[in-house]
Amino acid sequence: MPDPSPTTDANSSSKKTAPAEEGTSALRAKIRALPKTPGVYLMKDAQGRVIYIGKAKNLRSRVGSYFVKGAETDPRIRDWIGEVVDLDHLDADSEVDALLMEARLIKDIQPRHNADLKDDKSFPYLQITTGEDFPRVNFTREPRDRGVKLYGPFPRAKGLRGAIQVLQRIFKFRTCSLDIDEDDPRWRWFRPCLLHSINQCTAPCNLRIDKETYKKDIRRLRLFLEGKKDVVLREMEDEMKEASKALQFEKAARLRDELKALQNLNLRGNLEDHAQPEVFYQDPKKGLRGLQKVLNLPTTPRTIHGVDIAHLGGTETVGSLVTFIDGLPFKPGYRRYKIKSVKGVDDYASIREVVSRRIQGLQERDEPFPDIFLIDGGKGQLNAALDAFKALGVEVPTLISLAKQAEEIYVPGRPDPIVLSRRSFALRLLQYVRDESHRFAQHYHHMLRSKRTLGDDVT
Repeated sequence: MPDPSPTTDANSSSKKTAPAEEGTSALRAKIRALPKTPGVYLMKDAQGRVIYIGKAKNLRSRVGSYFVKGAETDPRIRDWIGEVVDLDHLDADSEVDALLMEARLIKDIQPRHNADLKDDKSFPYLQITTGEDFPRVNFTREPRDRGVKLYGPFPRAKGLRGAIQVLQRIFKFRTCSLDIDEDDPRWRWFRPCLLHSINQCTAPCNLRIDKETYKKDIRRLRLFLEGKKDVVLREMEDEMKEASKALQFEKAARLRDELKALQNLNLRGNLEDHAQPEVFYQDPKKGLRGLQKVLNLPTTPRTIHGVDIAHLGGTETVGSLVTFIDGLPFKPGYRRYKIKSVKGVDDYASIREVVSRRIQGLQERDEPFPDIFLIDGGKGQLNAALDAFKALGVEVPTLISLAKQAEEIYVPGRPDPIVLSRRSFALRLLQYVRDESHRFAQHYHHMLRSKRTLGDDVT
């Protein structure tokens, strides 16, 4: 008679493993039934507790990747994936919706294994300022305690950065650090950054949008971040119809485009791969304070002159001088010059003439010299400007030059240039002045090319 012990042990083992196999089979069936669309997945343990939440562009593919053989060696999940016996999912309209939904659910439920995503940094947040004429939106790991509305935390910094860039294409909010006051008319002379050129910001820095309209856009953004997309769509559609009835066609067209972009949000790219042109922002106050420190000035500078030279067909040469006050362009202080004393192409001699004529003009009108005289060029151009002051017997103010490409700052009496970080606010301000003087010179250059004559406004 066969020994019954092995049979008994086998049956016992079968009874122990059957529920686990049954649970695994049910879990795999759930995964196969998941849609191939964006959404959020919630993984549960044997007690039905949510232990991990994640978002996906393709739910079936993403959740299935946790249960392939290679996942067993993934250090991010190997210690807890064995606890998962069930899962739920929530559909989302887009990957951006999924990202925001994931953040809200993690904050509310606080699954214990989502906490393992933390590294030595804090979680990232989306932060919207609340006490400004034109609230700004930014990514931060160090959220402020007051004066802001926070969304998050978000598990992945890259996804949040991508979401901000995608949403900016729709709501056109600013992400710069400028302190913009609608009642300060000087902002009307400020040149908007590249984001406005690519229709990704409404340029409050140039007061191209009033604060009430801008704040409507921010309110819609906040509603969307809070999961009220349908409310936003209804509001925008009603406002678009009202604008059309009132014959405000430009406003209606803008709302139409934003409405369409929001409806087609899921078609607007991959959060992980989304790219945006590199944009450097100017902060006038920080730039001026930085220049005071870099140039060792006794007080914070207020006025800057920028000088550049342009050639017309290799024969006629023109010069430009732009004026900045408190870090912002002051258009009444702009001057154009047609070079009179130089034959052929000679940048050094042309700079000497422009600087000399500017000095004489200021003296004749008894006007103060600028705090900083900025010359476009390197050491040679700087020395040419220095010669102009010496020839007229005028005390030299703070005179510097900014060389292109390497962006080196030359100062008289210093053998080596000053090299600042490309993200330095002081350098950005100097670049802004330099680029504006170049633009103004080129504009005059093109005007002469078309007219081949001088205008009455030339000094």
